[in-house]
Amino acid sequence: MTDPLPSYALAEPVFGLRSLAVAASRAPLGGPREALLATLVGARLAIGAHGAGALERSLREERAVAARHWMGALSLPSVLRSALGELLDATTRDDSPALAAALAKVTEVTAPHLDRKARSEMDRLARRISA
Repeated sequence: MTDPLPSYALAEPVFGLRSLAVAASRAPLGGPREALLATLVGARLAIGAHGAGALERSLREERAVAARHWMGALSLPSVLRSALGELLDATTRDDSPALAAALAKVTEVTAPHLDRKARSEMDRLARRISA
């Protein structure tokens, strides 16, 4: 039996993309790792753009511009770069179906690099956003 948290304790934060982060850390240097890191950044931006904890639109726009700039320095396949661009654009709007569709497209494009757990996290996130 675990002890309950004291009333003054903070809840432990839960990172919902643990398997994706692990997949990125284990991927070989170069293209696969860069693809997974860019996917992780895009998924984190999607989390910040939806739900009760959604960030303000101006902050989402700033983050999308910064992410686009960072991704410009990566050597990503054009199909992934395009899908990530759509995802970044979708994070700046208040359109859950478009955000879920863009996330699903990124998942589809990066599927060869995703293990079963990371793929499941991405699918679960897209379903949560579309609900």
